[in-house]
Amino acid sequence: MNKKEPLLRINEIFVSIQGESSYAGIPCIFVRLTGCNLRCSYCDTVYAYNEGSLMSLDEILQRVNGYESGNVCITGGEPLLQENISKLINLLKKNHYNVYIETNGSMNIDVLPKGIVRIVDIKCPGSGMEQEMDWQNIKRLKNKDEVKFIISSKEDYEWAKGITMKYKIRDTATVLFGLVHEKLKSKTLAGWILKDGLDVRLQLQLHKIIWQDKARGV
Repeated sequence: MNKKEPLLRINEIFVSIQGESSYAGIPCIFVRLTGCNLRCSYCDTVYAYNEGSLMSLDEILQRVNGYESGNVCITGGEPLLQENISKLINLLKKNHYNVYIETNGSMNIDVLPKGIVRIVDIKCPGSGMEQEMDWQNIKRLKNKDEVKFIISSKEDYEWAKGITMKYKIRDTATVLFGLVHEKLKSKTLAGWILKDGLDVRLQLQLHKIIWQDKARGV
């Protein structure tokens, strides 16, 4: 009997400029998976909750190969919900792609293959999802990994600052402070960071600055 072909439900595949993380600005192929176990108050990809089509690993690789970039960012939704995610990552690595994965922080990141960059959210109270975090992920971080806080208020900022210092996250990973554009100005967040002398990276979502009229990938 032939083994069942591994499939993943894919929301979209496209090439763009990486807008987030310390890799912001580089050309990157995005593979967005369908499905998320969280419902953040500020989510800007609600279309990924359910929209998508099943694709085989070879079909995904063929689509990825059609773009001129050596970087692949796997995002969602929440990629770790799909059982074949590690098979996709290993296939991409085998084909010499640099692989980055964005995960919402609620699931064990150590199930992922080694050698990739894991960009892990820690949900602030303003998201409404802070109770869903897998706090053991902080212990699982490696030097290549990054931790992202999305901040919508001064309360969120103080909370994120406290978590960063309490768990000494900067000793292990890059820390990113992003913002909810509709609720907080980048100038305000930058001012707080400078006033407190925090060793974190301000994240501005370049794609939203470049393509202000685009709600989805280009």
